[in-house]
Amino acid sequence: MAAKLAASRKEVNCTGLDDRYVFAAIVLENLGVPSGSTRKLLSNLGSRLADISGESRETISLFERCSLLVQRFNAVLLHDSLPYRDCTDC
Repeated sequence: MAAKLAASRKEVNCTGLDDRYVFAAIVLENLGVPSGSTRKLLSNLGSRLADISGESRETISLFERCSLLVQRFNAVLLHDSLPYRDCTDC
């Protein structure tokens, strides 16, 4: 829910862009499903990549990459929240 709220705020901020630009918020949550606009964007992008590359699994690969990015970001947040311990004397 918080991610959707943040995405809607970003959309409001980007309403003044020229017609040359398309703004699409990519909303991913840790334990939730991607938002409808995110699924649509990644599916369209995956289809275009599949047309160019000839690889039919491009869309699946995009969703997997996004999942990995969320996991890596969470790992960084967890690591940075742990207290630092100098083990030179251990």
